[in-house]
Amino acid sequence: MNSIDPENKQVKIALLLVSSLTIMSMITISASLPDMTKAFSEIKNGPELVKLTLSFPGLFIALSAIIAGIVIDKIGRLKLLGAALLFYAVGGSSGYWLDNIYLILAGRALLGICVGITMTIVTTLVADYYEGPARQKFAGLQIAVMSLGGIVFITLGGILADINWRVPFLLYFFSLLILPFSYMYLKEPDNTTVNKQTDRSIKSPRIIWFVFFNIMLMWILFFIIPVQIPFYLKDIGVEKNSLIGIAIASSTFFSAVSAFSFSKIKDKFGFRQIFGIGYLLMAMAYIIVAYGSTYELVLVAMMFAGLGMGIMIPNANIWVMQLAPPEIRGKEIGRLTTFWFMGQFLSPIVLLPFLNSMSQSQLFLILAGVLIGLSTLFFVTYFIVSKNLK
Repeated sequence: MNSIDPENKQVKIALLLVSSLTIMSMITISASLPDMTKAFSEIKNGPELVKLTLSFPGLFIALSAIIAGIVIDKIGRLKLLGAALLFYAVGGSSGYWLDNIYLILAGRALLGICVGITMTIVTTLVADYYEGPARQKFAGLQIAVMSLGGIVFITLGGILADINWRVPFLLYFFSLLILPFSYMYLKEPDNTTVNKQTDRSIKSPRIIWFVFFNIMLMWILFFIIPVQIPFYLKDIGVEKNSLIGIAIASSTFFSAVSAFSFSKIKDKFGFRQIFGIGYLLMAMAYIIVAYGSTYELVLVAMMFAGLGMGIMIPNANIWVMQLAPPEIRGKEIGRLTTFWFMGQFLSPIVLLPFLNSMSQSQLFLILAGVLIGLSTLFFVTYFIVSKNLK
């Protein structure tokens, strides 16, 4: 490495702080959605536009990440970071300052572009700085800290939303606190990893596309939680936004619990097995939501969902890092980020129309069936691959 010690605590903290911006970008305002819907109820398609504010950044993360990945392979990892952190605060805080829902959506788009850049940079740096077991361990730690950061921001978002739905938007100024710290401790990796002229013949194994499409499907199925659970809880009589924030944050907490243990889990199971386990845990969560009608049962469901996602996210990251050649690592991690957030953007578009013809409970039950099918698929393919290797 070029004048950097990846085991240095300040380096790790800087990577983790930048990583934390990813999860807070989407779900910090989740508890604000019901009150925000009331505020824009007189506008044509107001409720739909409000729900879109949660997932809208995902589209622009998806569009910008793949470009960011190509760019950082050519010019270096850190040249875009400062501007992205600055405009993250500008776009993220738009909901506090603006009264026009369309301008707020424009701010959310700017936020998404900045997240696409920062997430691609930080994940690529993790792959650059660490190898083997160290990479595996840090990837789990990265997702765990992102989840814990999510708990803080979701909970704060819920508490602040009880003051006014606009106040949680001020939390996005957190990126300005990270800006000087990242410049002090993050350095460019060894120049052998950054190539201004990439050989087009260098390609990743085809299975990487399977991982990409799987991560998109995973997020389509999971992101129904921050989008729809606030409304589900309102329907069963939970009125306090702070309780809604705690419910969503509980899934993030248990995601952190399992992500902290990812390195040990990965030592015992293969990539396909971990996806099989993760989807099965999510299926259990959705079955509980479908048949439960109390706040306590929703909390139990969020536990299972979080445990599942906590192992699947670092599992996908490590799989892509392992498959991607160093020369095109930024591009492939950019693609991973693109598929990740395309799933988040598509989730309400794909799933919410079903609520016109069925209840929320029926939707969660159908999704549980899909998750069980995916779990079975991964376990079956694992045994097929294992048998062929013998």
